[in-house]
Order: sequence, then C-alpha cells, then structure tokens
Amino acid sequence: MTKFNQFEKLVIHEFEDDVFPHVPHTHTYYEIIYIKKGSGIHHLNNNLLPYKTGDLFVISPEDYHYFDIKKRTRFVYIKFTDNYFDSNKNLFCDDLLLNTPEDFMRNKLLKETVLKLDDPCKTILKNTVENITTYNCKTDVSTSPIVFYQILSIFGLIKETIRCMNLQMKSNHIDNEQIATYIHQNIYQPKLVQIKVIANHFNIAESYFSAYFKRTFAISYRDYIHNLRTTLIEKRIHNNQLPIKQIAYEFGFTDESHLSNYFKKRKNMKPTDFKKT
Repeated sequence: MTKFNQFEKLVIHEFEDDVFPHVPHTHTYYEIIYIKKGSGIHHLNNNLLPYKTGDLFVISPEDYHYFDIKKRTRFVYIKFTDNYFDSNKNLFCDDLLLNTPEDFMRNKLLKETVLKLDDPCKTILKNTVENITTYNCKTDVSTSPIVFYQILSIFGLIKETIRCMNLQMKSNHIDNEQIATYIHQNIYQPKLVQIKVIANHFNIAESYFSAYFKRTFAISYRDYIHNLRTTLIEKRIHNNQLPIKQIAYEFGFTDESHLSNYFKKRKNMKPTDFKKT
C-alpha cells in the first residue's frame, strides 16, 4: 500500500476536486481533515463513513484511507509529525502531558464514527479552520503559538461532540505493565494472545499494536510470544512432572505432535530429546 511521507513538522493544505487524487494510502504523519464543502464516502480502515460539508476526521499513521467523492469536495488538511507537539511541549497543560493528541487520534471510536457537531460547535470549528488557513501565510506556521492553540481547540471540539453524542471513549493510555501481565496470564490460550484480540482488549488499533510493541519492548510481538511460550514449555519438561501430552493440552496445542513440531522448530530438537539433556 502507498505510504506518504512528510518531513515538515506542520503543513496546512487546502484543495478541491471532483475525484480524489490519491489511492488508498497510509502516512508517516497525522492528519486532521475538515470538509469545507462537498459529500461522499470516506473509506477509513475497514469502515465506510459518509461525509458532508462541515465534517471532521482525524487520521493517525497506522490508518489507511481514501475518499470516494460524490459531490465536488473542498478539503482542508492539517498535517503534522510527532515532532510538532514535541517541539511545543512548553505550551502543554498537564492533561496533554498524560494524554497526548497523538494518542487521542489513535482512538478506535474516531475511526468508526462520523462526529455530529451541533450548531455552535460547527460554527466554532469552521471559524477555527479558517483562522488556521489564514495564518498559513506566515513563513513558519509550525512555530506559531496561535496556530498551536487553534489546533488544540479542535481536539476540544471533538471531545465536546463525543460527550454530547453520549459516546463512551475508552482511554487510549497504554500501560506496558498491564500488557505484559495480560500476555503472561493468557499465554496458555493462543486465541487470547492473537494480535487482534489483545489490541482490542487494550483499545489499540491492530495496525498500530505490533509497531508499538516492538518499539517499546525491543522485540517483535510474535517473537516475544514464541520465546515466552517456549521458555515455559522448557520449564514444564525439566520439572519432569507432566507428560508431553498434558503439556500440549495446557498450552492449547491440538495434540502432542503439534507441540513436538512447534518445539523442534524453535529448539532444533523434540521435547523428548530435550527432556534427556
């Protein structure tokens, strides 16, 4: 899939078209997309979200999307990298230090729902976007506190809209200890440690989870699971208290042969041979 790159910390881009100029794609950056006019369907991950004038979408780097334009559409894109908020941390309030805009933009709810802004919020959002695009004539808009606070106000409007729609937005704060605990508690049930299951359990986008895990734990999720499972099987074998068949059952293998093949692939020997070492 096509991936777009951006090296500038903040880019404001406005354009209008009858046909969306991009194929389905991902990015290395974040996007706030405002529909200034027009209508169609926003294909966001596996969701089809009808859009119209005044709608707003947030896209994180792990998302893939494109627009199917039905009525000529004018888009305003506010695109920023991780460095944008990092470089403005001196302007953060305490809440933003704990719940960053980037984490907020990854929330699954925002990928599955078209936000229904009420009339005051619609007007405020329209004016805010116009303020940002107007100020974009500055030589370096990325260093402007005015633009920074305008962008933050958009997040405030999103949160207010979610509250008014009575939607429950689970926290996207990721607790690494809880992830490790979950894995160790459920390693015996293969279905519960599948990426899609654990990502859903912690309300993390499936496409984001693997990259996050490797960056945080310095090992791929798949390798972590295999290493943990193999180590625990080794301990069971060395303890010499359970037959191989029972160990296979304990770890969710279909039978002793399945466990034997799994173990041999990782240790270059069968469990029965390992037992003799």
